Amino acid sequence: MPQHKSAAKRVRQNRRRRERNRMHRSKMRTLVKKVRMEKNPEIAQQLLNEVKSYIDSLVNKGVIHANKAARYKSRLERRVKSLQG
Repeated sequence: MPQHKSAAKRVRQNRRRRERNRMHRSKMRTLVKKVRMEKNPEIAQQLLNEVKSYIDSLVNKGVIHANKAARYKSRLERRVKSLQG
């Protein structure tokens, strides 16, 4: 247990941030899964644009690392491109 008021506040803040980050990561994974499962190239491209935008927002918020975001986006791009080819 925290011994100081500031430490107690830090615990509360960390809990809220952890829950918020978990929610954002979960949503990101769900969106990525939707793109991977999509068979229609047009719909997949539309979903891909949404996912890329969401992933970029998570990088700006500090939820995920920039390299991880780039890796996700690159793999999804290849997947969608293979549907069109």
